[in-house]
Amino acid sequence: MDETDASPATVSLAVQLRAKRSEMMLLELESVALRLFDERGFANVTVEDIASAAHVSVRTFYRYFPTKDDVLQAQIDRRADALRAALEDRPVDEAPIHSLRLALEAAIGAEDAALTRQWTNVVANAPSVVKAVIGGIQLKTARVIADFFASRLREPGDALVPTMLAAAAVGVVQAAQTRWWLYGGDLPATISEGLEVLERGIGSDPWVGSGREAARKRTNRGKAENRHTRRRA
Repeated sequence: MDETDASPATVSLAVQLRAKRSEMMLLELESVALRLFDERGFANVTVEDIASAAHVSVRTFYRYFPTKDDVLQAQIDRRADALRAALEDRPVDEAPIHSLRLALEAAIGAEDAALTRQWTNVVANAPSVVKAVIGGIQLKTARVIADFFASRLREPGDALVPTMLAAAAVGVVQAAQTRWWLYGGDLPATISEGLEVLERGIGSDPWVGSGREAARKRTNRGKAENRHTRRRA
């Protein structure tokens, strides 16, 4: 039966199924490509290698990715889309930077941590792709954040304040992801803690609100007591 003869509901279901199959194929190609990049090195893997490992034709690969470099943009696109959706769900009366913290925690918490680590491994070990990856983050993730701040602050999207706030937030995310890659731990929590520093402000005490504040206070109290004891002696 031709789609032109089908009911709107049937056509809609068919479109949804095609979209789902397309999404699953993209994820499969990305997963296979990242595994090969991680095992052999980005420069040593060809499109033919990826297609063969994924059991598809080279033509099918190019239907989803213009080049093998574009495989690394899929993670950026996915995170930007998830972040946009999470930001849209935040209450309008919430402090913008707090909304961003919670939205990033939700968006990144839903990611496949193993895939994210593999992606980070590939980027860290392939200097030739870093420029394109950073460009993708700036054009996509940073744009989502800047648009959010602009909307909350009622400023144009290209205004200085939203742009600078977005740049600062993206810097925190990248630093947190690098720390997570090097030392492990929980990526969403690491990013959230990093943004908490930004939320409190550079001029504030960096330990306020953190789990280490109590320990610092105990240390300072002990030093003060020692000084007092020495003076009495």
